[in-house]
Amino acid sequence: MSEALRKIVIVGGGSAGWMAAAALSNATRGGCEIVLVESEDIPTVGVGEATIPHIKRFNASLGIDEATFVRETQGSFKLGIEFVDWRKEQHSYFHPFGHFGADFDTLPLYQYWFKAFAEGKAEELQEYSMCWGMAKQGRFAQPSNNPRQIQSTFDYAYHFDAGLYAHFLRRLSESKGVRRIEGRVTDVALRNEDGFIESITLADGQVIDGDFFVDCTGFRGLLIEGALETGYEDWTHWLPCDRAVAVPCERSGPEGFTPYTRSTAREAGWQWRIPLQHRTGNGYVHCSQFVDDQTATDTLMNNLDGEALADPRLLRFTTGRRKKFWNRNCVAIGLSAGFLEPLESTSLHLIQIGIMRFLALFPGRDASPLSAEEYNRLTIEEYESIRDFLILHYCLNDRQDGELWRYCREMQIPDTLAYKIEQFQRNGRLVARQIELFTNPSWLAVFLGQGPTPDRYDSLVDIRGVDGPRYLSGIKRAIDEASGAMLSHQEFVDRHCKAHDLLAST
Repeated sequence: MSEALRKIVIVGGGSAGWMAAAALSNATRGGCEIVLVESEDIPTVGVGEATIPHIKRFNASLGIDEATFVRETQGSFKLGIEFVDWRKEQHSYFHPFGHFGADFDTLPLYQYWFKAFAEGKAEELQEYSMCWGMAKQGRFAQPSNNPRQIQSTFDYAYHFDAGLYAHFLRRLSESKGVRRIEGRVTDVALRNEDGFIESITLADGQVIDGDFFVDCTGFRGLLIEGALETGYEDWTHWLPCDRAVAVPCERSGPEGFTPYTRSTAREAGWQWRIPLQHRTGNGYVHCSQFVDDQTATDTLMNNLDGEALADPRLLRFTTGRRKKFWNRNCVAIGLSAGFLEPLESTSLHLIQIGIMRFLALFPGRDASPLSAEEYNRLTIEEYESIRDFLILHYCLNDRQDGELWRYCREMQIPDTLAYKIEQFQRNGRLVARQIELFTNPSWLAVFLGQGPTPDRYDSLVDIRGVDGPRYLSGIKRAIDEASGAMLSHQEFVDRHCKAHDLLAST
């Protein structure tokens, strides 16, 4: 029987490192020494400020109070993402969290909508989303626990300052016994007999050994790649954007404090807009093959809500993943594991799921190869399903203003995605893989947002004889009434979780 781990060393801080430290210390309850090594001289990326609803479960597992968390991270609430000009110029759509309306029959609501919309008896599908009803009015409230109410059909996530989140988790982790060591890693020693990581050496000569190592060193993958030479699978041919320029700016007032993220397509990529309590986060994700960095920077700076609060920062990346996420006695978490660009706010989720999956397969000192194999199998499938969802946004477009969009329309896509698209376009069916982060409502939102309605709807719609337009009309009315009775997003934050210090931070 394998001996229990005595010491875990996390290399790298930021969101990935401190999320790992918080979860590991919470799970091991002092039974395993946890050390985090980071250098203040090495900056973190710090652009992952938008999330998806799963982050609520992670915070709850750590006993974090939501209001305190939002207050401490200058946070706000997120009901989904508005995509502007993605299918074509002067067109927008909304990807909501939660369901479209409420199913009123054995068939999904959207099958009745397909028929009603084709007959001119229904509005766009997003009009039957509680999230969009709230978002377009700038409203927010907690979901209802009563499944009979339309207010129970939506979910939400957060926008927050990733740097403040890391500091928040650091305080929590250190209170649970995590020991932080300041220093820059200069060497990684491997054991001769099996190639496992034995220790790391810091610039000051300090040697830190461990039973297991967590690589949170960002794109460079100091342990997983630099020491273990794991290899990287490049997905640039499917997700060609390889640069991002980011800058915070002043908030534009209550009207700009939207309870959703906005993604606006540009000639060679897309621009994000993320409203926080103390500032608005902005960035332009672009492809260096089709635009130079200075032009991209100028485009971003000319499309801000308010005055920039810092100099724009350029980030370089290669979309893809490590060939193994868990190799020997090392697991890569965060950017060291891979990067799928921030289009659907999955970066922090992949950190979260990587940590929770590691805990589910928690190793002994032998770092069981079977555990590593299962971890890698599940994580590869997760990355590939998210990859396909992101590609969907790009490959279905009618934009005529840039070579990037022509390339994405014409590129060969993964067979797994091509199958999904054909099923939807020919028969109006949503098919899923075994592991899917984004469920049917998300795929439906992007399918319809990026392309035309399917060729046909389910034939049972006609056989069952249900009056779909009447039900849809009732859902729309209930959404409008419920949304209109809610507080504005600004009022909700001011009442429940307003930050004490609204000074802008870099």
